[in-house]
Amino acid sequence: MEFNHKQPELEVRVKNIIEVDGLKFKDLNNNGKLDPYKDWRLSPKERAENLVSLMNIDEKIGMMLINTRKMGLSQEDKEKTSHDGILDEAIVEKGENIFAASKIYGTTHTIEKRNLRHFILRDNFSPAEMAEWINKMNEVAEGTRLGIPCLITSNSRNENAEPIFGMNDAGGIFSTWPGTLGLAAAAQGDIKNGGDASLISEFAKIAREEWDAAGIRKGYMYMADTVTDPRWQRTYGTFGEDPAFISDAIGRLIDGFQGEELGKNSIAMTTKHFPGGGARENGFDPHYKEGKWNLYPTPGSLEKYHLPPFRAAVEHGTSSIMPYYSIPSIKKSVVQEFEGEDIPFEEVGFTFNHYFINHILRGKLGFKGYINSDSGIVNNMSWGVEELSEAERFAKAVNAGTDIVADTNDIENLKIAISKGWISEKRINEANVRLLTEMFTLGIFDDRTYNSPKEATAVVSNTANWEAAYEGHKKSVTILKNQNETLPLTAEKLNNKKIYVEVLHKEVERATKYTEKARKECQELSQFTMTDNYEEADVAIMFLHPKSGSYFNATPGLLELEVCEDKVVSALDGSLYQETTITGMDHLKEVTNNLHSRGGKVVISVNVTLPWILGNIEPMADALIAGYDTFYNAQLEVIAGNSKPVGVLPLTLPASEDVIAVRQNGECVSRNDVPGYDKDKYMPKGLSYAYKDSDGNIYKLGHGLRY
Repeated sequence: MEFNHKQPELEVRVKNIIEVDGLKFKDLNNNGKLDPYKDWRLSPKERAENLVSLMNIDEKIGMMLINTRKMGLSQEDKEKTSHDGILDEAIVEKGENIFAASKIYGTTHTIEKRNLRHFILRDNFSPAEMAEWINKMNEVAEGTRLGIPCLITSNSRNENAEPIFGMNDAGGIFSTWPGTLGLAAAAQGDIKNGGDASLISEFAKIAREEWDAAGIRKGYMYMADTVTDPRWQRTYGTFGEDPAFISDAIGRLIDGFQGEELGKNSIAMTTKHFPGGGARENGFDPHYKEGKWNLYPTPGSLEKYHLPPFRAAVEHGTSSIMPYYSIPSIKKSVVQEFEGEDIPFEEVGFTFNHYFINHILRGKLGFKGYINSDSGIVNNMSWGVEELSEAERFAKAVNAGTDIVADTNDIENLKIAISKGWISEKRINEANVRLLTEMFTLGIFDDRTYNSPKEATAVVSNTANWEAAYEGHKKSVTILKNQNETLPLTAEKLNNKKIYVEVLHKEVERATKYTEKARKECQELSQFTMTDNYEEADVAIMFLHPKSGSYFNATPGLLELEVCEDKVVSALDGSLYQETTITGMDHLKEVTNNLHSRGGKVVISVNVTLPWILGNIEPMADALIAGYDTFYNAQLEVIAGNSKPVGVLPLTLPASEDVIAVRQNGECVSRNDVPGYDKDKYMPKGLSYAYKDSDGNIYKLGHGLRY
């Protein structure tokens, strides 16, 4: 890599600028000398090594933790803010909320006294407000002993989805594309049409500009996990079930966000969740104890389906990698190999797993970046090491190769682990050099410390970016079924017939709000004549948003994938309970029967955030569409024929509950570690995994009709 030989434009707000050899440098420790770490002509690694030699143990410990940090704007009590309400200074006692696994201090105290420099932003304010907040944090940091700046990280912000903590904490502020599965549906549709996945590259390039302008320089994204267990609730944050496509997409995302190599205008990426979170035990997720196991019952599945996207991430130089919480199960797996060697399974979460991090990721795959744990591994999701103290868990994770521990400011327990000699100083220094090398490479010590709020507003308001995102929405729309050429509903075909539009959701309030939005957007399409009485409509367009399960808690039974209401199901303990994934099923039947009795047509769009079982829905639809948090107006344009359908299914939809049934011994009829398109190789005789509709269409990976 070539380093700076050209004077950067330096801005200081607290410290001084010194001049050496006619060049300017920031005097970040106010000693009047040019220490190597201040010298922008040196390589990031040389600067990092010098800075680490000057840091005390408390500064090194703070560097190895990253915690969620609220903006002052989200603090209701303005007396608990500083810097004109920009920084949040509230103290949150341990256990007060999900973030407070240990006591949380105000921003200034956390930077100055606890020495943290990595923070996760989950708030969703304007780009200018974000830039101003990051500037103020860096102003506080500049005033500390060594003037080490802050690096702000976020989960993805450019997809349209209902906010879910830790996945998409934000939406609608930056250019808004369809959900991640929608990006996959659109790009795979382009590939099916003879093109390539350059839509993903364009998405990354645009998002990078926006993040960069706002000063968020690090992304906890994207998920390189291959979906193999259909009940995994985090499916919607993935790129589907095809390892080859996911590998291509991950490579493009890293190239787009980071550039050919990491530099001053890069967003550094954290690819997650190594070695792949898709191999769940019947869908349960390791955010709770019922889901702590990764299962590999199929020979070769780990190497064939789950690891390829991480190989691509390493080859494209991802800055860091996040291991999953889960534990590889010995009892429920067969021996897995990687590059001809058997993998010894140590039954601890992957963040604590020395063999997976050092032997596979660093040794075999050649990963050079740093390891960033997932949130809460020392206090909540410490699977496999529950019997250890928190200090011992820190030691186990750091010695296994984890360089920074997420969503904690627990400097005390990390310090105990070091003071007892459980972690060597050499290992602490190694982690710090890795973390600081990234910060130097990103330029945040030099001319990229402060950002212009005005510039942030200008970049994010660029209409071309929003138009590109809208194209992505249109391309994601997937036509699953089109009986008797119901679609497109062209003006000529409709001939002033009346259209009824409604949205159904699990939550009635959201359904009402979304229906209003969908009707307004339908009204804007001049060829549609609307009615809000389905009894006088000729065509009904029904948008369905099913929801199932919860992010932090296991359902009493298996995650429900049928689109259903008040369905009686069995819990794992044998008791019965009711499950609803959508409210208004009887109403939907009523609308459908009314229209069909009068020769009308029903178009149903299902929001695919999970591989829904559509047996209750598909027979009612003359045309069936899959969206992926896709805008209604984009779907309506495809329905109207103003836009040709491009999208294809990025994953296979199961035929019925029979094909995902779990036997009494806990084994699933279809393999948990094999993607949908390959499950038939392992199905019991007479069972076929993919859904087949009344027209004979099979809803497997890559299915999408054209007209």
